[in-house]
Amino acid sequence: MWTNRSRKRAVWWAVLTLMLTMALSGCGKPAANDNGGAAAPEGTGSTSASGSGSAGSGEYTIEHAMGKTVIKGTPKRIVVLTNEGTEAVLALGIKPVGAVESYEGDPWYPHIKAEMDGVTVVGKESQPNLELIAGLKPDLILGNKMRQEKVYEQLSAIAPTVMSEDLRGNWMNNFKLYAEALNKKAEGDALLADFNKRIQDFKSKAGDKLKETVSVVRFMSGKTRVYHTNTFSGILFSELGIARNEMTKNAKNTFADEITKERLPEVDADRLFYLTYETGDGKASDTEKEWTNDPLWKNLNAVKSGHAYKVDDAIWNTAGGIKAANLMLDQLYEIYGLQK
Repeated sequence: MWTNRSRKRAVWWAVLTLMLTMALSGCGKPAANDNGGAAAPEGTGSTSASGSGSAGSGEYTIEHAMGKTVIKGTPKRIVVLTNEGTEAVLALGIKPVGAVESYEGDPWYPHIKAEMDGVTVVGKESQPNLELIAGLKPDLILGNKMRQEKVYEQLSAIAPTVMSEDLRGNWMNNFKLYAEALNKKAEGDALLADFNKRIQDFKSKAGDKLKETVSVVRFMSGKTRVYHTNTFSGILFSELGIARNEMTKNAKNTFADEITKERLPEVDADRLFYLTYETGDGKASDTEKEWTNDPLWKNLNAVKSGHAYKVDDAIWNTAGGIKAANLMLDQLYEIYGLQK
């Protein structure tokens, strides 16, 4: 027969059992992952790049060109699907487990080759190998909407994927995104601050030399382009405050114009930089030889005054990242006769 005391004790145990059951079920609930990719191993990171994460949660959310991605902990196994992204990862002290091959080099640009030993090639920017990427079991994939928008869902099914918007804007914006995705915002900010200090140093030392106009010519297989302001070199010239010639200032297409030899006089400037995109078949080098031996080229004021400089295509255009930007700046210090 139940006494009042027995009833109270039974009710108390029932409530306690219910509370324990709820607590245990709450602890076992999996964390959400907005992009549907595999969750990264847990780490100590608790800072949210987009302001959403909570202290001690080990998660942060990255807003990027394809939406939002939740990253758990600090990623360790990184796959990079752009050349400039590879430079960002290396600059932040991380060797990726996989990366797309460089546009020049076998398979990496000479200026990063030593740092890429043992990294798996996962195809090209325009055609990454999804099977290879999956086999590397990454906990973060860094890509670009301009290059890999069509395979974003497949990539996201492999691992959390973060994509920058394009490859023709200021590389610094992409670098900031990658640093945040890697949970290395502070390190990224420090690297950009150092680069900006170098910009200011160059400007202060160059003085009136900044008023000398510049022009950029690129030789390719069967064609020649003049590169303007919305290019890797053009953005750095703008940051440095270096003047551009009339052709660039009046260009309708801020990226580049393909020209014939008859337009070479328009290319002239106080300083002319030319580069050659050689893919290995020698055709771009043939274009360079043909054009630079033409009387119209030899008659340019920049050529006659000894201010036409052949520069490295990978560093001045193709690589497109923070390492190339610093190397290009190194070369400009030398070309302009300035002490670093």
